[in-house]
Amino acid sequence: MPRIIPIRDLKDTAEISRMCHEAPDEPILVTKNGYQDMVIVSPEFFEEMEKLRREKWLKDVRREISEGQRAIDEGRTVDAFAHLEELRKKYEL
Repeated sequence: MPRIIPIRDLKDTAEISRMCHEAPDEPILVTKNGYQDMVIVSPEFFEEMEKLRREKWLKDVRREISEGQRAIDEGRTVDAFAHLEELRKKYEL
């Protein structure tokens, strides 16, 4: 469960640091005028989020490559130069 603090509490940086290291897997939500303004996370939490983001990106890239290869194998391709020529004629470019 994220902790919520008002922006005025950011003056006590030692306390914010303690909070981050006390519960490294919990973000700290900072509010301004009652609305979320920013999030503070521990380095460990940030690194884990980045690792998950990279893994998702790699999974997406592999899926796109597989779909492209499947299209090639099934003959669902067009000649790029011929297609560009058709578009030039169609749009009088």
